[in-house]
Amino acid sequence: MPVEFSGWEAYCDKSKHLKPGQEPKKNHGYIMYHGTLKSNAPAIITTGFRPSSGGTLGPGVYCSRDINKAMGYPACAPNDQVVLKLRVRVGKVKRIDSQSLNMRTSWHQNGYDTAWLPATGSFVALEEDCVWDPNRITVTGIAHCTDPSTKASLESLIKQKSQSQDPNEKDVKLCKGCGMQTPDKHKMEKCWSCRASVCPFMKKHGCQRNRK
Repeated sequence: MPVEFSGWEAYCDKSKHLKPGQEPKKNHGYIMYHGTLKSNAPAIITTGFRPSSGGTLGPGVYCSRDINKAMGYPACAPNDQVVLKLRVRVGKVKRIDSQSLNMRTSWHQNGYDTAWLPATGSFVALEEDCVWDPNRITVTGIAHCTDPSTKASLESLIKQKSQSQDPNEKDVKLCKGCGMQTPDKHKMEKCWSCRASVCPFMKKHGCQRNRK
């Protein structure tokens, strides 16, 4: 039975939020955050991340599902910081704890795509993730920026980037109705009130018949 529409507001995000301490599952996509300098943000959005050469978990791109962790980086004036919202395809994940400290910086050589360091209280206050391949990370939004004009400019870059085809996702296309990237074509429906063609994943639909 077709779904009937007559005006709505909705939000759809296939990325998932994890509860504190919940381990990421293999090959899932999750929402995470990354703090950076305002001056670095445009290059990250347009050309992608450059992995660090080292760190607590070795080389890779550092991010966290806890925005408070990202808010602590980098060490700079508040007006110079931007926190990016990410979609991270974690791949094969290695949990780093007291039982696996010997793999703290060598997890990728052992076949893992992401290292996860859970919060453990006094030793690690907030969880942290390290992703080996930056192509697993997509910037989807601006989670924090004190400068409205800079935020608007960065959001425009993100929109332009999302509208261009990702060479690593050749099967992904834009839905003509909702504008979302999707490997599967969304089935368009007719609004029973104004008969306009609508996509179930559209954020909004206002019936033309009801407008004066």
